[in-house]
Amino acid sequence: MSYNLNIKKGIQAPEKVSTTRTVKRLLALMGKERKNLNIALIFILINSGLNLVAPYLVGHAVDTYIVTKHYEGVIQYSIILFGVFLLALVSGYTQTQLMGRVGQRMLFNLRNMVFNKLQELPIDFFNQNKAGDLISRINNDTDKINQFFSQSLVQFMSSIFSMIGAGVFMLSINVKLGLAALIPAFVLWIFTRSISPWVKNRNMVNMKSTGLLSAEIQESLNNFKVIVAFNRRDYFRKRFDEVNAENYQNSVKAGIANNMFTPVFGFSSNIGQMVVLAFGIYLIAVGQFSVGLLISFLAYITQFYNPLRQIAALWANFQVALAGWVRISQILVLENNLPVMESATAKNTTNLMSFQHVSFSYIPGNDILKDVSFDLEKGKTYAFVGPTGGGKTTTASLMARLYDPTDGQIILDGVDIRTMDIETRTSKIGFILQEPFLFSGTIRDNILYGNVEYSNITNEALALVLKDSGLDGLLERFDGGLTAEIKSSGDGISLGQKQLIAFIRAVLRKPELLILDEATANIDTVTEQLLDSILKRLPESTTRIIIAHRLNTIENADEIYFINSGAVTKAGSMQDAVNLLLKGKRES
Repeated sequence: MSYNLNIKKGIQAPEKVSTTRTVKRLLALMGKERKNLNIALIFILINSGLNLVAPYLVGHAVDTYIVTKHYEGVIQYSIILFGVFLLALVSGYTQTQLMGRVGQRMLFNLRNMVFNKLQELPIDFFNQNKAGDLISRINNDTDKINQFFSQSLVQFMSSIFSMIGAGVFMLSINVKLGLAALIPAFVLWIFTRSISPWVKNRNMVNMKSTGLLSAEIQESLNNFKVIVAFNRRDYFRKRFDEVNAENYQNSVKAGIANNMFTPVFGFSSNIGQMVVLAFGIYLIAVGQFSVGLLISFLAYITQFYNPLRQIAALWANFQVALAGWVRISQILVLENNLPVMESATAKNTTNLMSFQHVSFSYIPGNDILKDVSFDLEKGKTYAFVGPTGGGKTTTASLMARLYDPTDGQIILDGVDIRTMDIETRTSKIGFILQEPFLFSGTIRDNILYGNVEYSNITNEALALVLKDSGLDGLLERFDGGLTAEIKSSGDGISLGQKQLIAFIRAVLRKPELLILDEATANIDTVTEQLLDSILKRLPESTTRIIIAHRLNTIENADEIYFINSGAVTKAGSMQDAVNLLLKGKRES
């Protein structure tokens, strides 16, 4: 399964998506909010009805009391109109409050949905998509949907009800004049249906561009130390200028598309009023209409076309929300390509793990491993060596099921690793990455991350556990011990210190298989010896995988495997491993 959500070569128009289907999926988000939405719609109807009654009352008062000079009736109708407007104010405020809360709850739930979906996706997804673009989808795109539901939807529905009501009143007052007034609206309907898909596509392109701009900024800031070290701020500026200029062009195009409705709708409104005024005066002249009804009609034509002007702006917001929902739904419809398969009967074996005719490639046709088979016995220490890019880390990633093999089978504890649920698998496997990641919080938070056994342990009890495991010596390297604060991503401490924390985190879990991917690459020799003594205190059944470039770190391994050119072969002695490494470097 491909997880690539980005369009690599520039920003291109996305493929067409059915608006009707998109709207249905968007409305399905409302779920439990439908009750609140229905209540809000009732208040919208009340508000629109009250506003629609007012022009009719004004026209009736003109014909009945002003023309006949019975001014006491004017006072009575003024009081009635004040009451109508007051009720309209209360209903309008209530509907706004209800929809504001609905929008915020939907935003909360939607962001949770997207974030939880990201948690389900494999590492392959994050290799194919930039973090900045994903952040933009969670923050920016979801907010566009929230703005529509909390602000625009109320105005949109209110405008629709007002238009329908005004149209009904106009037709009931005078059918001929009403039909003449609605002709420009019919032309607008055709125009809107024709141009809406183009507006939505322009907004989708703009959102993609904004996502890539966010991704470029994040990538540059994350690597700013390297940029400064090599004095390549000019490259930083050039890349940002290119992406920013492209985002500017797409934003301008989206702005033009979104604002195209307003002047066209305004022009049609003016034409409609001119038609009503001219035709209405003619009807009065021939005795088929009254002045009061013309005043009411002019008020209704205003109530019909003014909402149309609002809808012109709201329709653009609606297209933006649809475009944001399309980008979000691209994530929500994804499925993990590492599903848990149906379990089978476990086989009795002395091996902890076996690779059986395993092949793997990141890109189809470019195999990193080709028909690889080997066994890892319980309690032994294995060293994986080979030239850079030979496939050592890929092999380790397959062991931890960060990926599934393209062909073949990986057996863990007598069963296919694909049949193990994630909790069982991660409890059996500890993985110290080449570049360990730390979370904001204390050292305690980081070393207990994902460790259910010690989740509620006190600091005093945890200190004893660390001492029994021989890990207290590593903890002494940090001022403040367990309560020492770690900044975001471990900024402020060295890479070697990060690896020490990752080492403690992995060893505390007492895994059956412990993978150390260059775990001692950034620490001193004394600390490396301390780590080696800690490893020896692990249960005898623990199998260790050591991936290293420094040969002194693997000299005590029970077996050495050489990985290069898609093959995994036993290296034999330490000298054999050295010879294979030298040969591999010459060939590369």
